[in-house]
Amino acid sequence: MKQAMLIVNPSSGKELGKQYSDHALKTMNEMGYETEVRETKGEGDAKEFAREACDGKLEFVAVLGGDGTISEVINGMAEQENRPLIGLIPLGTVNDFARALNIPMNPEEAIDIFKQNHVQRTDIGKINGRFFINIVAVGALAEASFSTPIEQKSKLGPLAYIIEGMKKMKEKQPFELSVQSDHDWKGDSLLMLVALTNSVGGMETIAPDAEVNDGMLHVFIIKDIALPQFLMLIPKVLSGELADSEHVHYMKTTKLEASSTYEMIANVDGDEGDKLPVEIENLKQHLDILIPLKE
Repeated sequence: MKQAMLIVNPSSGKELGKQYSDHALKTMNEMGYETEVRETKGEGDAKEFAREACDGKLEFVAVLGGDGTISEVINGMAEQENRPLIGLIPLGTVNDFARALNIPMNPEEAIDIFKQNHVQRTDIGKINGRFFINIVAVGALAEASFSTPIEQKSKLGPLAYIIEGMKKMKEKQPFELSVQSDHDWKGDSLLMLVALTNSVGGMETIAPDAEVNDGMLHVFIIKDIALPQFLMLIPKVLSGELADSEHVHYMKTTKLEASSTYEMIANVDGDEGDKLPVEIENLKQHLDILIPLKE
C-alpha cells in the first residue's frame, strides 16, 4: 500500500479536530493509503512530523488544522528533497491558505475532494530562513495581529484583528521603510503588506490579482497619511482597489529586501517573525496540493 500521514491538531476548530480525523482516515484508507495518524501536542510538532514524512519518502500528507498548523507543515517540508503531496482540511479561525486554493471551509467537504486527485502546484514564500504561505506584514497594525489574544481570535474570528488594529491606529506609528527589488521604494510608511495569495485576514479583496502559482510577491506599502485618509482606504480594500489609491505604493516582484532605521518586527502569517532587515522571495510552484476540480 501507499504510505501516508495524517497530521491532526486536536485543539483546532474549538477542539473538533478529533471528530473529523476519523472521516479523513477512512477516506485515505479507501484511496489505498496506509496512514499513520500524528496528533500535535505543542508548537513545532507539526513541523517535525512533516519533516519525518519527507525523510520517510511518504507519498501523501493530510493536515487537519488552521493556518498555523498548515504553516508548520510547510516549514517542515520546504526545500526537502522528497516532498509529499499535501491535502488540507481547514479547521482554523481564518483559513486564508485554504480559501486561496478554493478548498471548502466545511472539513468533511474538504476531505471528500481528496478522492478527485486534482493537483495544484503552489507557491510558498521564504523570509530569511523561514517559510510562509500567505503574508508578511510590517507596521503597528501588523504587530497588533500577533498580540491579539487567542481567546479573542477564537470568539471573533477576523473581526479580532480589525479591533486590535484600530486600537493601534489611534497611536499612528509611521516608520521609515526602504525596499530594494525590481522597483525600489523609500519613505515613511504606516504598513507594508507582502501577499502571496488573494486571501488576507479572511478577505479576498486586498490582493485580488494574486494567484497561488504566479511566482510573484504582491507588495502594498501604505504611506504615512492621516487617520481619516487611512479610514478612506477601507472601501478600496473591500472593492479590491487598494492598489489604485494614491496613498498606496503597489508593486509585483519575485524577491525583495526590506529594512528600516526603526526597530520593526515582521508579522509572518499572523505570528511574530524576525526584526528588519529581512529578505523575502517567492518559491514558485514549490508544493503539490490537492484542490477541488473546477465546475
